[in-house]
Amino acid sequence: MNEPELPLTALDRAFARYLQQAQPSEDVRHAWLAALTSHQFGRGHACLDLDLLRQSGVLALGWEVRWQALLPSDLAEAANSLPWCQGEASPLVLDGTRLYLRRNWLAEQSIRSSILARLAQPCGVPEGLAQALDSLFARSATASVDASTAPDWQKVACALAARGRFTLITGGPGTGKTTTVVRLLALLQSQSTRPLRIALAAPTGKAAARLGESISQAIQRLPLAMQAHIPTQAQTLHKLLQVRSTVAATAAPQLALDVVVVDEASMIDLELMARLMAAVPLSASLILLGDKDQLASVEAGAVMGQLCAGAQAGGYSAETVTWLQTHTGQDVSAWAGTGSALAQQTVMLRHSHRFAANSLIGQWASAVNAGDRQAVAALWEASPRWSSTQDTSVTRLQPGPGGDVGLAALVRAGWQSTLASLHTLSAPGASCSDAQALALLKALGHFQVLCALRDGPAGVLALNRSLAHALGFPLEGWYPGRPVMVTRNDYNLGLMNGDVGLCLPTARSLRVAFVVVGADGVVGVRWVLPSRLDAVETVFAMTVHKSQGSEFDQVALVLPERMTPVLTRELLYTGITRAKHQLTLVVPQAGVLRQAVAAQILRSGGLNMEEQA
Repeated sequence: MNEPELPLTALDRAFARYLQQAQPSEDVRHAWLAALTSHQFGRGHACLDLDLLRQSGVLALGWEVRWQALLPSDLAEAANSLPWCQGEASPLVLDGTRLYLRRNWLAEQSIRSSILARLAQPCGVPEGLAQALDSLFARSATASVDASTAPDWQKVACALAARGRFTLITGGPGTGKTTTVVRLLALLQSQSTRPLRIALAAPTGKAAARLGESISQAIQRLPLAMQAHIPTQAQTLHKLLQVRSTVAATAAPQLALDVVVVDEASMIDLELMARLMAAVPLSASLILLGDKDQLASVEAGAVMGQLCAGAQAGGYSAETVTWLQTHTGQDVSAWAGTGSALAQQTVMLRHSHRFAANSLIGQWASAVNAGDRQAVAALWEASPRWSSTQDTSVTRLQPGPGGDVGLAALVRAGWQSTLASLHTLSAPGASCSDAQALALLKALGHFQVLCALRDGPAGVLALNRSLAHALGFPLEGWYPGRPVMVTRNDYNLGLMNGDVGLCLPTARSLRVAFVVVGADGVVGVRWVLPSRLDAVETVFAMTVHKSQGSEFDQVALVLPERMTPVLTRELLYTGITRAKHQLTLVVPQAGVLRQAVAAQILRSGGLNMEEQA
């Protein structure tokens, strides 16, 4: 394999050299295929898609067209003679037109086998299902203006989950995924003769805390007789599965549970999903919630997106359509089709309770998600420039080459109430109480700057320094008012990746306050010495990736001046939908926004069950 200056990492090259030394091949294309498989894994793909490589060339690798001449011809065809795909322990696996690292292939096979086994589990219709559903959804007929014509998808989701051991529930922000889960748990509990063993989990600490908080609120809206035995405390997926470092380091323990609910499932990578499937017994109900259109996991795989590939169309069989009509009174015949067995247990929630039909944030989210560049351009032109007196839900800032003082003013406005509260704690000897700390931590959820990048002038690292300066904080060290995010699980402190804390003065010294929810649902504060936090980063600004599982009243979404591979439709959609009430798009070049809308993440993998239906 020739090694010109290509967009391959040292690891990609080393992997190819290792295989060549272990089992030499005279065909230079084999080393190329090994390196490219490693390269795609590094980009988040489960495999190297040979069909896509044949059709699109270097574009399938995320490279510029100028690199095409350096690739050997007939590269995809050479996979059939690869010497490193032979045997049960071979480092590579050729599965049809997909070339995998063995670990990824094993993870996919494990996930697929587990899903099929769960779908095959006998699960009769619970007695009194229709009556229990009617009780839970007694007021749903007036919940939305289109209830008379559109199915109540939340009711459909509960019914399907009650009849099976595996259910996928997807939907955009505000479509009621958490509300659906609470009703579902109440339904399952009402059908059981004993308290069910239920676990709630999410990929990050922040997402787990939000899940627990949302469930606590939603329980209050249930009929009083159905509120018992529903847990309100969620944990991180890593904690549930006892993952401390490498996912595959130890075998997954079998969980003694009846129901497992995992929120923000789009963030779960291939190997962690395989571990989850292996840990949840086939006798238990596994429910995955998530937005299929959000950013995929940071690590390899796009599990939720691939499993929910046919959710928009439905694909419900005639049997499922009839069953739903009988037990829920909901007509889903408009979504009938010949979907796989998984499609019969997949529901897409379609009505947003957060964004009204005329909501500007909702219009932005829909246009971006649809890849509609013309609609995005029109929305951009119609968006007014941000000012402290502008109360429009979507505004824009266009920083010049030297930056824009408008962003600093926007951040000061967003932090105004928090700065005022911190000022009351600035007197000598002032000590922050638990109640004050909780109020300040809650205030952090009112406003957030989100970035597409970590590096560069518009990246998190640079902006955290400039925003700290704009707010009057020091640029280094620990100080009252410094917001931090935990970047690595710390089981000794009980802090998980994604937990957000705030440095505050106490009677003894500076401490960092984190929200903690007890087993009884009571919200409290955990105080931690700054010296004990060795894996945190300042978050006046955070990346869109880090914001998944969170929502804020107001968001400032910052894009760079030039297009980069990170800027995609999914990133924009995820960032935009973190905002509940106000969104400011900080975009130096409007053309970059339109380019990002046209760029879509299409991760290669073999988990689209509809392709095999």
